[in-house]
Amino acid sequence: MLKSKLKRSMAILSPTAGVAVLGATAVMAGAPSAGAAAIELNAPIVSMTGSPSGHGYWEVGGDGGVFAFGDANFYGSTGGMALNRPVVAMATSSTTGGYWLVASDGGIFAFHASFFGSEGATPLNAPVVGMAATSDGGGYWEVASDGGIFTFGDARFYGSMGGRQLHAPIVGMAATPDGGGYWEVASDGGIFTFGDAHFAGSEGAKPLNAPVVGMAADPSGGYWLVAADGGIFAFGGAGFYGSAGGMVLNRPVVGMASAHTGGGYWLVAADGGIFSYQAPFYGSPA
Repeated sequence: MLKSKLKRSMAILSPTAGVAVLGATAVMAGAPSAGAAAIELNAPIVSMTGSPSGHGYWEVGGDGGVFAFGDANFYGSTGGMALNRPVVAMATSSTTGGYWLVASDGGIFAFHASFFGSEGATPLNAPVVGMAATSDGGGYWEVASDGGIFTFGDARFYGSMGGRQLHAPIVGMAATPDGGGYWEVASDGGIFTFGDAHFAGSEGAKPLNAPVVGMAADPSGGYWLVAADGGIFAFGGAGFYGSAGGMVLNRPVVGMASAHTGGGYWLVAADGGIFSYQAPFYGSPA
């Protein structure tokens, strides 16, 4: 796994016209508008992140291919490269407007963002499944499926679930707005808090229609969880603006991102389809 900043150039993929899902009005993701052709993906989408302004977002596939929409600029990707392990998540640099990709072996790929280190080539007890950036863009955390946390740059270690018994594997994480803590979320909806991250509730021990696949932090200090069927669970000051739960989806939802400025959120499916709630729709590969 490469452990230095990549400078590989790649043409940006133009977004096709997609279907917006505004407020609580849900429309199936992955359905292009009349006359629009969906972009063929080399690998399923695995994650997304919003731009610092909240007026755009990126999607990333398991091969590291990056799709940019709205004011999210394309700075490169690992699409077309031979990777040791698939990419599993991404995060935004608030200072440079660039982004990091993380692979399941902990390797980091930095694009228009500083490289602070990685777990690539280091033996891991469990694969990395997610990451989050510090509020000042000066560092990032990686989280493994056993709850282990790895810190880089100015990201501080506040604790982890590594080495502790879990009822279900960790599938993602989110940092608090001030970067002074973080949450881990398990596939059963269980929440684990560290640093100044407050516990505002969870879906742990509750029957779910589909496993939780990710989470996002609300600027108020609350958080959302998203399930593979598009169901949304809101806690703390995070508002519920709608979900894709109960809809027939072309592909499962794999992640979400906060719109930051508007208080809403986006969901992304494995085919790149975007569901937008209280947040503008800027396009998708689907």
